[in-house]
Amino acid sequence: MPTFAGRLPLDMPPIPIPRDSGFTTSTPVPLYWCAYGPTGGRRFLVLHGGPGADHQYLLPQMLALAEDHELVFYDQRGGGQSRTDDPTPITWQTHVEDLAVVANELAFDRPEIIGYSWGGLLAMLYTTAASRQSPVASSLVLLDPAPITRKHREQFEAEFSRRQQGPVVQQMRAELAASGLRERDPDAYRQRSFELSVAGYFADPARAHDLTPFRVVGRVQQSVWSSLGDFDLTSRLTDVAVPSLIVHGRQDPIPLESSEIAARALGARLVVLDDCGHVPYVEQPQSLFDAVRDFLTHITPVL
Repeated sequence: MPTFAGRLPLDMPPIPIPRDSGFTTSTPVPLYWCAYGPTGGRRFLVLHGGPGADHQYLLPQMLALAEDHELVFYDQRGGGQSRTDDPTPITWQTHVEDLAVVANELAFDRPEIIGYSWGGLLAMLYTTAASRQSPVASSLVLLDPAPITRKHREQFEAEFSRRQQGPVVQQMRAELAASGLRERDPDAYRQRSFELSVAGYFADPARAHDLTPFRVVGRVQQSVWSSLGDFDLTSRLTDVAVPSLIVHGRQDPIPLESSEIAARALGARLVVLDDCGHVPYVEQPQSLFDAVRDFLTHITPVL
C-alpha cells in the first residue's frame, strides 16, 4: 500500500471517538489501542493491514460490526500512534510477539481475531508460530488476506503495477494534472493523489474516494516483508484447528488462488465477493458484513 497521509474527504462521515483507548505497558514499546462497541459482549481483536500502517483506514466502515460487538484495534509497532525511533528492524516475528502480549494485556483469553490484508496474514502467522503460546486464537475472520506464499505476492505486485499503469488510472492522472487543483485546493489535490495511488486495489477505481487516507512507513513495510524471505504458509496452516472465514474480492489484485489454498489448508469457509477488489468494507460492505455475521452465528465463542 502507498505512503501517504491526508485528511478525510469532506463528504465522508467523521471517525467516531473510541469508547476507550490507551497505550500498552507490557510490550517492548507502547502500542496504541482503542475500543468501540458495547462492553460485556462478544469481543474481537482487529488487525489492520500494511505492514507499517495503522487502524484508522479501516474506519469508519468497519464500525458496522461494532453495533453489537466490541471491536478492539491497535496500531502495530512502527505505524500510526505506535511509531518508534528504535532502529532495530521490525520483523514478522516482532508482530507475532506483540500480538500475543497485546492479547494478554487486553484480557483476550482466547481471542477472536479479524485480520484485514497484511493483518490477515499476521493472524495466520500467529496461529502457526504462536499456537503453543497463550492466548490461542479461538476463531479467525480473514478479509482479503495478504498472499500466503512469495509466489502469490509476486503475482500481486505485478498485477497491481499493471493496473496502476493501465489506461483508466493514467487518464485519471492526466485529468488531475490538467485540473489546476494543486494550486486551487492543495488539500483536495492531496486527497485525489491518494485516491490515484490506491486505485488499482479497487474493482471500480472511483471507489477509492471512500477510503480513509493513511500512511505506510516504508522501512517497516520493507523490513517485515524481507523477514519473511521465500515464505509459504500452506503446510503450516494444515495444523491449525480454528474455525475460520476467508472473504476475498473477485477483482482483488491479490490472486484468489492464494485465499483458496489458505481456505483448503485451514478448512475455512471461503466467500468470494463479486464487483469487489481488495477493500470489501468500502466496495461491498453489506455483503461483507452479512458473510461475517452469518459465520459468527455458526460458531460458539470460547469464553
